[in-house]
Formats: sequence, structure tokens, C-alpha cells
Amino acid sequence: MKFLKVMGNYLGGIEFSAGYRWQHWIRAISIFALIATGFYIANPYVTYANVSVDPTRFTQGYFRELHIIFGFAMIGAVLYKTFYFFFFREGKYERASLKDAFNIKVALQQVGYYLFVSKHPHTKGVYNPLQFWAYFALYLFFYGIIITGLALYAEVYHNGMGAFFYPFAKAVETFFGGLAYVRLWHHIFMWLIIIIVFIHIYMAVFNGVFNKNGSMDAIFSGMKWEKEEE
Repeated sequence: MKFLKVMGNYLGGIEFSAGYRWQHWIRAISIFALIATGFYIANPYVTYANVSVDPTRFTQGYFRELHIIFGFAMIGAVLYKTFYFFFFREGKYERASLKDAFNIKVALQQVGYYLFVSKHPHTKGVYNPLQFWAYFALYLFFYGIIITGLALYAEVYHNGMGAFFYPFAKAVETFFGGLAYVRLWHHIFMWLIIIIVFIHIYMAVFNGVFNKNGSMDAIFSGMKWEKEEE
């Protein structure tokens, strides 16, 4: 983080670039939209009061269309963030978190910090060990839900993008042992993502409240503040 401003005893700098912040919010909005539309697709709970025999009411189709749109938006954001971590120059601060990821002492200190029994440990990267492994699990689940989602998409839409992914979809279907199991694992990955998202929100709010360094505000403004060492 390059320090750009001084405010009292605090040094402020850019923690997250504009591209990073955009992908974060596109991914966040997509996740909540996908959860809502996914629940409806699995169990339609909105119906018309007056039934019509005319094929003019396509509520399921509308929800499915939104699900697909936000699904591809999330795929784009996840791919961007993956390339950001491995190949972007700014990603070196995230890659530095690997140095603490396997450090049991730092991990235990971090647990103590969340339990209010110890101070926040000094970490080498932007993520402490608990955050790093939470994000690692989250991206495993992201790619799991993307793979199963693309397989389900190609089984319904056979032209264009669907035709392109159809051989891949059949391989995924074979791997999981049938289309029903692909759909089941798609739901399982969704629930795992929901759990991790709630943990992420809790940890972000916790650090924002108790660290008082703008760590949560940074995802909005890009700026983070650190107290100047005396």
C-alpha cells in the first residue's frame, strides 16, 4: 500500500484499486441475485392469481434469464480476481499472505484477537491466516458452482454458448454420475458460499469496528489508514 495522505497520526493510502472494487461489488451483487433467483428456480413460489392457457406467462423463464445474466457476471468477476491474485502487480500484497497462511502461531493469535483475549498479530500480507483460508475455500466453492452451473446451462440451451459448453457439460455430468447429482452439488456449493459470505461479512465488520483503520471502508473508497509508528 502506497501512502498518499497524512491525517493526524494516521497515514492513508490506496488499499484497493478501482478495478478491484468493481469486481468485488459485481461479484457481491451477483451472489445475492443468484441466491434469490436460484431459490425460485428450484422451488417456484410466485404464481399468477388467474390461470391462463395461453403461453404468455413465463415467470420461470424471467427468473432463469436473470440467473444466467448474473451467473456470467459472477464468472467474469471471479476470473478477474483469480488473475489479479496470480498475475497482477497489485496482487503481490495478497500473495504475501501465503507466508502467514501456514503459521500456526499467527493463526492462534488471530483467533485470540477475535475472542478479545489477545492483540491483533502482525501479518505480512493483506489477509490473516483465517481470512486467507476462508477466501481459499470460497474460491473453491466458486469454481465448483461455476462448473456445475455451466453444465446445467448447456443442458438447456443448445445453441451459441450452450453448444460451445455442451461437450464440457456432458463430461461434468458423467463425472458427477448424472444430471440430478450435478444439480444437487450446485445447490451444495450455493449453501457453502452462503456460509462463507456470512463469515466474511462478520470478519469485515469486526475488523472495521475494532481496528479503526478503515479496512472495511477501503472496499468503498479504496483508502485504508494505518497509525504512524512513534
